[in-house]
Amino acid sequence: MKRLPLGTEPVLASDFRKEGAETIPPRSIVGLSLDEITERLAEIGVPEKQCKMRSKQIWQWIYLKGVKSFEEMKNLPRKLKSQLEEAFGFARPQIIEALISKDGTRKWLMKFPDGNEVETVFIPEKDRGTLCISSQVGCTLTCRFCHTGTQRLVRNLSAEEIIMQFMVARDDIGEWDKEDAGRLVTTIVLMGMGEPLYNFDNVSRAMKTLMDDNGINLGRRRITLSTSGVVPEIYRCGEELGVNLAISLHAVNDKTRSEIMPINKKYPIADLLKACKDYAGLRNSRKITFEYVMIKDVNDSADDARELVRLLRSYNIPAKVNLIPFNPWPGSDYERSSGNRVKRFSEIIFDSGISAPIRSTRGEDILAACGQLKSVSEKRRKSEILKEKKAAELSR
Repeated sequence: MKRLPLGTEPVLASDFRKEGAETIPPRSIVGLSLDEITERLAEIGVPEKQCKMRSKQIWQWIYLKGVKSFEEMKNLPRKLKSQLEEAFGFARPQIIEALISKDGTRKWLMKFPDGNEVETVFIPEKDRGTLCISSQVGCTLTCRFCHTGTQRLVRNLSAEEIIMQFMVARDDIGEWDKEDAGRLVTTIVLMGMGEPLYNFDNVSRAMKTLMDDNGINLGRRRITLSTSGVVPEIYRCGEELGVNLAISLHAVNDKTRSEIMPINKKYPIADLLKACKDYAGLRNSRKITFEYVMIKDVNDSADDARELVRLLRSYNIPAKVNLIPFNPWPGSDYERSSGNRVKRFSEIIFDSGISAPIRSTRGEDILAACGQLKSVSEKRRKSEILKEKKAAELSR
């Protein structure tokens, strides 16, 4: 495990300002839509005839060039740069920790001005690179096999903070101003900390910015939103974004799924699969990915595999199943299924005509693998509490 060089300054986020602060930092221009930037330029006195042209120039400097200051925007007049500096914030989040795994996986711990932190992970492959983005600080769900689920939900991330994770990754990897064919970050998965459909407004704004063809131009087929099954918002996601959908299923009956994923009590499997069928229909039968963590003696039997096939067939869902060996974390009650059992589970599904690859575990040595994300500050706070408690007991 290697540590990467640090040194980016704090971002000026606006949606979550501390009460009682002497100065309120201006809202960051990152995260605003192109139309919103045009409107803001008119508000600060830019001539109406110039607003659209200038907003496109600013947009391209931010999302094509990756500049970190208004001063770097060479084709803007000095007066406009001064107006922008007074009206908007611009800087990146503070990087608290940057790690690189022995397999090349990278993880960044990013801190926002209010002191809250999130983790973002980059997984390189031979022909592509996947950036795993967080949508919340902590998580509103309490899935029992997931480390992030043990951290309480603090708040939603703003669209700006979601986008900034992408910007920081590109900064660190050094791929601004490259053609599509030369880029390392080729796909985004909303599989980091949090449930993206419980922060849909901000997630939607951020993804529309990243998809905008005037800037980063990331196609909707290169974005995957992963949800634990917030059924009403699945329909909304299909109508507004139409990105790839991944469902954290992890069990084939309501009893088991409710035990390991309490959200199932509100949105049971039948309702979830109906929403998946409808979502696939909206996008010309695009395959839905079903994520399935393999947990020893919980959901990994041959009967479970056959029932999973039956469910997907009965709802006629064009599907792919990703089998994920459970990634252990400190304090977990579960164990990883044996390699032979995972292989047999996969074979049963493949034999039915449904793709069921076994996902390679990446970044496990830096706790960057699926289900392992949890901000270092949260871990540190708990360790400090335990030390204080132990010290108090010894002093008695």
